[in-house]
Amino acid sequence: MAKQRVVVLDTTLRDGEQTPGLALTPEEKLEIAQALDSLGVDIIEAGSAITSEGERKAIKLISKAGLKAEICSFVRAAKEDVDAARRCDVDSVHLVVPTSDLHIRYKLKKTRAQVVQMALSTLEYAIEHGLKVEFSAEDATRSDQKFLLDLMKQAEERGAHRACLCDTVGILTPERAREFYSRFVRMLKIPVAAHCHNDFGMATANTVSAILGGVREVHATVNGLGERGGNAPLEEVVVSLKHFYGVRTRIKTRKLYSVSKLVERLTGLPIPPVKPLVGDNAFAHEAGIHVDGVLKHPSTYEPISPEEVGQQRKLVFGKHVGTHAIESELKRMGFKPTRKQVLEIFQRVKRLGDQGKTVTDTELRAIIDSVMGRKFKDLVKLEELTVVSGNKITPTSSVRVRFMDREVVESGTGVGPVDAAMNAIRKVVEGISNIRLMEYHVDAISGGTDAVVDVVVKLTDGKRIVTARGISGDIIMASVQAMLNGVNRLLWDRQMRG
Repeated sequence: MAKQRVVVLDTTLRDGEQTPGLALTPEEKLEIAQALDSLGVDIIEAGSAITSEGERKAIKLISKAGLKAEICSFVRAAKEDVDAARRCDVDSVHLVVPTSDLHIRYKLKKTRAQVVQMALSTLEYAIEHGLKVEFSAEDATRSDQKFLLDLMKQAEERGAHRACLCDTVGILTPERAREFYSRFVRMLKIPVAAHCHNDFGMATANTVSAILGGVREVHATVNGLGERGGNAPLEEVVVSLKHFYGVRTRIKTRKLYSVSKLVERLTGLPIPPVKPLVGDNAFAHEAGIHVDGVLKHPSTYEPISPEEVGQQRKLVFGKHVGTHAIESELKRMGFKPTRKQVLEIFQRVKRLGDQGKTVTDTELRAIIDSVMGRKFKDLVKLEELTVVSGNKITPTSSVRVRFMDREVVESGTGVGPVDAAMNAIRKVVEGISNIRLMEYHVDAISGGTDAVVDVVVKLTDGKRIVTARGISGDIIMASVQAMLNGVNRLLWDRQMRG
């Protein structure tokens, strides 16, 4: 089994984009497609050409980008869908046909015979026009199995290149998935693909089980995007196949995290911190006993090395922290602390954690500076901040800061007053150093319209990543404070390193 390579069809740009509330521009879809191609995806389902003019523009851009991957368009059993796909210069079509009586009767309002005729005539039409065809049964797992098998065999006889069986509402279990897919693998000569949804949280397990049943192609989306509970997450499927069963794919796993973050940024859908492999907490450790174990031997609490998926190990400092983590961090920073200093920092971090906070990098460094006798100095100081916003007025901000012995003034616009202020601060920062904002998060600490807000940002200078916090009754000031706190910490640490 390990000798055979599994083909990966990524449907982030089609099924993934069907996540409620998600819409990507053609340029954004092209950027994701290029990242998927670099990742090693075999087939990119770029969208559904019949959907809109914007969708066709996106698919054309991807088709003409010179990617190595096969570029595919979703089509229904309708010749006009195939014609729309042809005009986008795709390599193949994913012809999806509802096969359950539930879908045939209530969605299509047709008979089985009518659906078969539509499906096969569309299949032949696509092949006649030089397209590869992946023939897909929608709601296959709730279909009459005799009818389904007969249809798939007819599709094979008419020239379909691949067959796909969709667990459209995620009702399979791993045991049933293996049994279900293995039957079609035995009965069909063309490659069989698995398309699993995550309504019951089974999509990864079901997809892996389908491979154990003989399937040689999987459908997945980055971060598990998709309708309702989403699709099988590409990163989970690929790494599980590799580590548990030695199954090969073309996916360069060290690029998984960067592609995941790109999709997160462009879709605006945040990755949960506890998301396996690519979540911020996937390789983060706070509890003292865990940190102690990881520092002695990483595999004590890590099933794989974080670098394998492009991640980094992270020690989190909060109420569960242990002295080993404090000592390790101090040594990493070049200090030789006494036991008394370690315990003092430990107690201060604990007290801050008991207030319900995760201790940011800037707060930890401030505690360390205080205990170790280092006098931290703000290199960038806010002198003035002005924000103008209102009905029919583009939110605009101007900011004046003092950096060392010079004054820096910048302005910015945005979709709202906070965005305008942050854009102005970004310009200031870019003018001072190569520091950029990676993430922005805001929480209300208290209730009511006068709530105190807690803003946490993640910044990087290309070498280091720091988190910083700003707290204020004014969300704009909290945001600016967080940015400047992080900038000052990066600049100060850089100065201390010479």
